[in-house]
Amino acid sequence: MSRKNPRQGLVLLLVLVVIAMLSLGAYSFTNLMLAHHEASIAAGRQMQARSLVDSGVTATQLFLAQPEADRLDAGGLFDNPERFRGVVVLQDDDPLARGVFSVISPGIESDGNLGGIRYGLEDESTRLNLNVLLIVDQQLPGSGRTLLMALPGMTEDVADAILDWLDPDDTARDAGAEVDYYSGLSPPYAPKNGPVDTVEELLLVRGVTPQLLFGVDINHNYQLDRYEQAEENTAGASTDPNAFRGWAAYLTIYSVEWNITPEGNPKVYLNTADLNKLVEDMQAASFPQDWMNFIVAYRQMGPSQSTATVIGTNNTAAASNTLGGTATTQPTGDLNMDLPAQTPIGGILDLIGAQVQYTFAGAPAPSTLNSPFTADGLATYLPQLMDYCTVNPAATIPGRININQCSAMALAGIPGMTSDISSKILTQRTVDLANADPSRRYETWILTENIVTLDQMKVLMPFICGSGAAYRCQVVGFFQDGKAYSRAECVFDATSPLPRILLWRDLTHLGRGYSMEMLGANFSR
Repeated sequence: MSRKNPRQGLVLLLVLVVIAMLSLGAYSFTNLMLAHHEASIAAGRQMQARSLVDSGVTATQLFLAQPEADRLDAGGLFDNPERFRGVVVLQDDDPLARGVFSVISPGIESDGNLGGIRYGLEDESTRLNLNVLLIVDQQLPGSGRTLLMALPGMTEDVADAILDWLDPDDTARDAGAEVDYYSGLSPPYAPKNGPVDTVEELLLVRGVTPQLLFGVDINHNYQLDRYEQAEENTAGASTDPNAFRGWAAYLTIYSVEWNITPEGNPKVYLNTADLNKLVEDMQAASFPQDWMNFIVAYRQMGPSQSTATVIGTNNTAAASNTLGGTATTQPTGDLNMDLPAQTPIGGILDLIGAQVQYTFAGAPAPSTLNSPFTADGLATYLPQLMDYCTVNPAATIPGRININQCSAMALAGIPGMTSDISSKILTQRTVDLANADPSRRYETWILTENIVTLDQMKVLMPFICGSGAAYRCQVVGFFQDGKAYSRAECVFDATSPLPRILLWRDLTHLGRGYSMEMLGANFSR
């Protein structure tokens, strides 16, 4: 009988080991393939979530492209859940598989502080435009610093340093910093000495820290979350309820407003050198004859305080008090159109209560022409003047602050603004223009409603407006199962037929930011 080979058992063992290793390899490979499959599905859904954001951006552009009247009829831009909350793009029988977007902006509480969220757009004109600070500072010295000092935690040395960063010279302000300071840093650099390209550029300015610029709203969801509350307590709590958002939430470089008629046409440029064209434009705007006569006479002769005979007034009592005599009303005669335009109109409000000493064609002596724009008829004519007249030929005006929707903090920092005026504005304004009187689309409503005097309005008017034409929002695209989402911050310029995107910033890395309920997820079949 032959003896068994002792190595036969070893071969069997090796075979079993190889089979086990091959099985383990096949199992690992299968798991790896499943993981790659799931990853590819997740990546695809993440790309779809990004596409949902793009859908929200496009839908917002198209809504902005509509005429203002149509937008207001459809619910407006301020808070419109029907248009901007939980909009389904990818429909599915399974609610968890639906692709949705929401458009979100910070809410405004009745006291003017920012709080919560709303479903719509934030007017960029509610923010302080850094690149117009020097312009307003030239109009009213010190106003640039006044506007900056309204920001929470702002100090005079930082405000002056920001203004020095913007201005074109190398002379430091009283508490500012110029090239001599920045050249001593490591590494050295020079101040911009011009308009900034982004708000974040302020981090290069002496004294501006990330904490001041961005606050503790780490995920940029307009709310102080629990972990952010702990961060704020560590950094030192502020008594200002808006400080947690940082300065960046109140600053912009994009704010602009339309300077056109409600029909979208150029306004009547009152300071044109061609008086015949001025008359033609005013006729096209259906101005009464006495309006046209007075405006042309004002351009030719300038305002006066004459005690001559008053002609063509609807307010004889007021004229009598002003001139020290009895006013009479009689035909004005024909204007002398051969006289050139010599006096520009500084502002539309300059026409109110003005007088012009004027010699009409064929008249032996000058007469005093009293303005048809009287102090007791503001609500009658001022909206029409604002709709169709301008002293600025540009189609757009940058940088003024929207008093209808700005925060109480921004309102308080406007040069010429008193606490009494700001309190009345906050109490009486209607932030959602879709529900407001049409006359409130202009800043002059605070004059017609007796919140300010004419002199106060003249001081405030270079800095304020009733609405802007650039808008900011966050667009969140997500699937309702919560497994894929994307978020972006966008700024739109609505002064072109198809609104342009001025800023697109991906915020996905900061998380979804909002609960499914806040985003308007609907799980009904």
